[in-house]
Amino acid sequence: LHLCNKNMVNMEKIATSTTSDTLLAEVCYAAKEEGDSINTHYTIHQHKYGNSASQLCTVLARSFADIGDIVRGRDLFLRYNRKDKTDKLQEQLKKYFQKIYEELIKKKTNGEVKRRYEDKDTDKNYYKLREDWWTANRATIWEAITCSAEGFNYFRQTACNGGSPTKGKCRCEGANVDPPTYFDYVPQYLR
Repeated sequence: LHLCNKNMVNMEKIATSTTSDTLLAEVCYAAKEEGDSINTHYTIHQHKYGNSASQLCTVLARSFADIGDIVRGRDLFLRYNRKDKTDKLQEQLKKYFQKIYEELIKKKTNGEVKRRYEDKDTDKNYYKLREDWWTANRATIWEAITCSAEGFNYFRQTACNGGSPTKGKCRCEGANVDPPTYFDYVPQYLR
């Protein structure tokens, strides 16, 4: 399977009014579509090769990590015949994070935002801001990518707060929607 980032590539249409919430909505939509696509293809695979509900959650976790790498500007995979689209997407994400940075500057006038995000970022990639944005929004994006994973459980039986398994949709039950995975913090070449 490939990461279905069609929606993320087409985000330039919203470039005039990008906020953190707008970007989150677009990334969540792309994640939801990716999850639906994986679930559709996985179901066919599952019928052919037997039942293993935990595998879908693992595939979703890896795709979730790929989305995190794209958002944070760490994507190492140059898609065959699509390098121009990858570059275009990263340029667009730089523009979005620049706008988010500018909005943060307007809200905080004590220099805290500049010190945290600009001082060491001479290339204006906003990697630290991207990382913070991902950390703040990863649970929501996990919720989106697992939206159609009804009845599937994550392979780790202690995935939820170290003591219990997930309860369907590859998620912990109750208010805990934190991803039961840290694949998004594992370097891409090691996954």
